[in-house]
Amino acid sequence: MTPNLLGPAEIRDLAARLGVSPTKKLGQNFVHDPNTVRRIVAAAALTADDVALEVGPGLGSLTLALLPVAAHTHAVEIDPTLAAALPQTAAHHAGPYADRLTVHRADALRVTAAELADPAPTALVANLPYNVAVPVVLHLLAALPSLRHGLVMVQKEVADRLVAGPGSKVYGIPSVKLAWHAHARAAGRVPPNVFWPVPNVDSGLVAFTRREPPRPEVPRERVFAVVDAAFAQRRKTLRAALAGWAGGPDLAAAALVAAGVDPGARGESLTVEQFAAVAASAPTGTPAAQ
Repeated sequence: MTPNLLGPAEIRDLAARLGVSPTKKLGQNFVHDPNTVRRIVAAAALTADDVALEVGPGLGSLTLALLPVAAHTHAVEIDPTLAAALPQTAAHHAGPYADRLTVHRADALRVTAAELADPAPTALVANLPYNVAVPVVLHLLAALPSLRHGLVMVQKEVADRLVAGPGSKVYGIPSVKLAWHAHARAAGRVPPNVFWPVPNVDSGLVAFTRREPPRPEVPRERVFAVVDAAFAQRRKTLRAALAGWAGGPDLAAAALVAAGVDPGARGESLTVEQFAAVAASAPTGTPAAQ
């Protein structure tokens, strides 16, 4: 049996029966186009052994397409009404595949590996709420070492930032932090008219594949502290921007030189490997070295 995917009429009907109105607070925009859902699942390149993790499943459009493809699907939903209804939607529309679904009524920004341990997720596939997309992706990559790859749909502007490289005008904190965890690439654009309600922006697909951190011996928190400081004042040179992090501009310059980075450069020109090298060169005895 192939699951019956949800179209515009089914989405509105289901929402009406549940008394659900999409809210800006939760960043809810429900996909109602089956072809878009099929496209997302195809681009995710799941294998029969993959365990999918979906964040913000909403009314279940993407969930239904994931169930027959992945070995199991974890759906993390913060809205209690939607979380309670999803198993029934799966049973009605996905038949025998419904038992591959586990719904977690939880906040994706706080979910842990222990909560999603049986079986552990290997692929993140999600239409992420616009307002928390970046922190959710970064939290899940940090908290779930079992995640090997993924495909997320986010606001196009956010997608551009996530996949940007050094020197790009939109290269910044999300770009570097995602690069610490994974190789990322743009995987397509999604128009507004496939959502209800219709957002006033395009969406973008971002695919990623987990990789080893460039300097595993340097704590992630230490590297990210350098990244945060470097981009907090984008127009300043790294010597100036990292002064607070290092304990003074001279100490910042010394750390940069030790890492092989020009103190007169700006954060937007550094690769994640260079940020890691700077973090590793933090002056001994300063908070940055802790």
